[in-house]
Amino acid sequence: MANLDNTLAALADPTRRRVVDLLRDGPRRAGELAAASRMSAPAMSRHLRVLRTRGLIEEERAPDDARARVYRLRHKPFRDLGVWLDEVEAFWADQLSAFKKHAESKRGRR
Repeated sequence: MANLDNTLAALADPTRRRVVDLLRDGPRRAGELAAASRMSAPAMSRHLRVLRTRGLIEEERAPDDARARVYRLRHKPFRDLGVWLDEVEAFWADQLSAFKKHAESKRGRR
């Protein structure tokens, strides 16, 4: 559950969700992410650090420039989040189904 907590905490910020949306299209350099988000490189760096330390993204050196870093999404945290959301959705589907049966049985008794 700690990993899920880390994922949700990291995604609580709209800028970090924007970064995730951008990275869904493929790996990007930090400068590209900063420009697309209209923020300074240092500000983007702070968001990338949070995403990286929480395990949502990984970095590697750009093949054409050892100083540049390229960021990409990691699959596992998002898969785990999806599994948890599916469980929550199933719970509510069961609850709504039970409520529907209850309401229909009450209507049939009149």
